[in-house]
Amino acid sequence: MKITSTLGILTLTSTFLAAGASAQTTLPEGTWRGVFHQQNADVPFNFETKGKKAAAKLYLINGEERFEASSITQKGDSVFVAFDQFDNELALKIADKKLSGVLRKKDQNGRTTAIDATFGETFRFADNGEKPLADISGKYEVVFKSRSGAEDKKVGLFQQKGSKLYATFLSITGDSRYLEGVVQGSKFYLSSFIGSGAAYYTGYIGSDGKLNGTASGQPFTATKSEAAALPDPYKLTYLKEGYTSFDFSLPDVDGKKISLKDPKYKNKVTIVTITGTWCPNCIDEANFLAPWYKKNKTRGVEAIAVHYERKLDPEYLKTAIGSFKKRYGVEYDEVIGGLVDKKAVAESFPALNAFLSFPTILFIDKKGDVAKIYTGFTGPATGEYYTRFVKEFNDEVDRLLKEPAI
Repeated sequence: MKITSTLGILTLTSTFLAAGASAQTTLPEGTWRGVFHQQNADVPFNFETKGKKAAAKLYLINGEERFEASSITQKGDSVFVAFDQFDNELALKIADKKLSGVLRKKDQNGRTTAIDATFGETFRFADNGEKPLADISGKYEVVFKSRSGAEDKKVGLFQQKGSKLYATFLSITGDSRYLEGVVQGSKFYLSSFIGSGAAYYTGYIGSDGKLNGTASGQPFTATKSEAAALPDPYKLTYLKEGYTSFDFSLPDVDGKKISLKDPKYKNKVTIVTITGTWCPNCIDEANFLAPWYKKNKTRGVEAIAVHYERKLDPEYLKTAIGSFKKRYGVEYDEVIGGLVDKKAVAESFPALNAFLSFPTILFIDKKGDVAKIYTGFTGPATGEYYTRFVKEFNDEVDRLLKEPAI
């Protein structure tokens, strides 16, 4: 649900990169409020900087999450903040405790979005003095409508504390992660940013208590309901009739072919995740699976990630997957499935009835048969849904470990 609007390709002036003519400027440590200037809206976000020069770090703030940027490079009065998993960077000029510049691709091709930021501002949306009309905390049945009129049903989770608002939207493919905003009178606003595009939701509270809003120009309505639910994620993806096992022979970044029939996986309970370094929900999954694997690998379990990436250039893959492995501490095998394309994934694995979401998790028993398939990922922003997933994940692995080997 990320929005990537743009004002057009911006030209960076020579002073943006120059260090000689202007005085050296150090990025101040502390809190910042940034604003993306998109075509139809200004979208705010918050971040924090710590350390100086080579030791500098930047953390994007969304609700209770602190999402660390991959790196910060300072050159004179300019600073470059990299988000390797999205192949993006912020290219900014520092002046009088303010930043201005663009969000762009690291190779500087494609669209850009203008941004500025002010040091010391801790608010997200400016306070207009209006008290909230109501407390909209709760669970909602949400219907998004496309331009064609097609409906996409989701579950909305809202938590309001005074005028502050926190939310996430669950769908069959995952969740929108941490959204943070405000309720002012009858209106509400939400945003988030982790290095891809800025997400922005706005709407109002109707006289009937329903929420009406838009996200990336897509309208939605939300009706409060404790019964709001999505289809069972264990029943969306399954093996076609006649199939019981699941296998592949795919290369890692060094070209070594890896298969589930390799001795390493024999008589092991194996978790296979179909994933990608560019995918926000896949990031949440790796943040769970990597430490889980470290803790459980001596119990007779294995894991393997099948990556579908934006480019198949060998150097790009080594950089992207290497960065992903280092950031999340991945110790299980990672192989290359192909380019990001759900149809291509389905064609790669003809045993599957369909492919609906990155990530998709397969539980493989000791015999090499598929025990369960979980579509999507409900991350920590979903609260009780994430807690439930973790319990079900561990219960299923425990059950499979008790089964006899071949």
